[in-house]
Amino acid sequence: MTKKPDAPNSTVETLLAARAFTRRTLFKGALAAGTVAATGPWIVRDAFSSSGELSLLNWDDELPNPVIPNFEKKTGIKVKTTPFSQNEEQINKLQATGGEGFDLCEPTRDRAPQFKELDVLQPLDTSRLKLDNLLPAMLEGSTSVWTWDGKLYHVPHCWGSEAISWRTDQATLAYKDLSYGTLWSEPFKGKMQGRPHSLLLGIGLWMDHTGKLPSNRMLDAFKDEDTMKKIYDVILAYAIANKAQVKQFWDSADNTKSGFMENGCAIGQTWDGPPLSLKKQGKPVTFMAPQEGAITWIDGWAMSKGAANIDQAYEWLNYIHSPEVSALVADGSGYNPVVKGADAFLSDVAKKNFAEAYPEDALSKLWSRPPEPSWYAELRTQYAEKFKAA
Repeated sequence: MTKKPDAPNSTVETLLAARAFTRRTLFKGALAAGTVAATGPWIVRDAFSSSGELSLLNWDDELPNPVIPNFEKKTGIKVKTTPFSQNEEQINKLQATGGEGFDLCEPTRDRAPQFKELDVLQPLDTSRLKLDNLLPAMLEGSTSVWTWDGKLYHVPHCWGSEAISWRTDQATLAYKDLSYGTLWSEPFKGKMQGRPHSLLLGIGLWMDHTGKLPSNRMLDAFKDEDTMKKIYDVILAYAIANKAQVKQFWDSADNTKSGFMENGCAIGQTWDGPPLSLKKQGKPVTFMAPQEGAITWIDGWAMSKGAANIDQAYEWLNYIHSPEVSALVADGSGYNPVVKGADAFLSDVAKKNFAEAYPEDALSKLWSRPPEPSWYAELRTQYAEKFKAA
């Protein structure tokens, strides 16, 4: 399957999964139909590698304890991790080695065009994977843009979003009024955090929503370079003129958390995982989708060309694609599972946090990141650097 050129935001179909993903109802149909078969001693039954090593290039907050220790205990396979906090960091590491030194890496779905050009991956042997365990919409998120030359190069790990988080002891915000524009309002001057390129996208979605800069919900920016520049020139001018709003630019889950707990940030445009992890710990932080829609993404696994531990890599993927472990990833990270039946293993706290993050009609407004052509990624970086340096 290939990307639909006339509708780059529709192929992921994350929206369809998320609309049913209230964590109270999503998996009822699957359970009733008896599709969840991977319960019980799943890892022992499926083990075919009882020793060896595995090298992962992974997001720094998407393998919470005890995901790796449990895998090592069950299989005897020793896992080495090389964490990263941005896709650019991951890409640089893979480019530097040609994929050598890593068995599996963890690209975000929208980076498919860039990874295809980099040529640092090898196709997955789907006969060795348990793809039927995956939610169809999440699997389609991978197959729709990570299939080329008739082969699949990516399978999902978790999904999440980027939206508005804030200190509940410093602000009272309601869904009906919440907007990316809230970040730029007077009460939060000098108290806001975000990533430069994400803040620019948020401004664009806000300006489109209010009619100040119509852009087809920012999808026009993906058409060609000239159209993107026309849109982003306006956005960048606003961001620079109002840069005094920004307390810090975050670049990882850890400094997102420290921004709220140590550095004086009262509000931010952030991933869902860090604030929801703090919320789960009882900290005065929460996360919610705005009226323009939360920005959604899927992170997944891909095999590098230099993979040396093939059997161990497939055992890891089948471990990760079990309901118990997908739920364990979600509970510990604050992101969302991609496997059928994971809902049965989620904590009540995780279910409550999800419902509060996407109230009322929020799930019908999600904005899925389209696949990014290399020219878009390069220009986006240029605009982000100009904003950061201003």
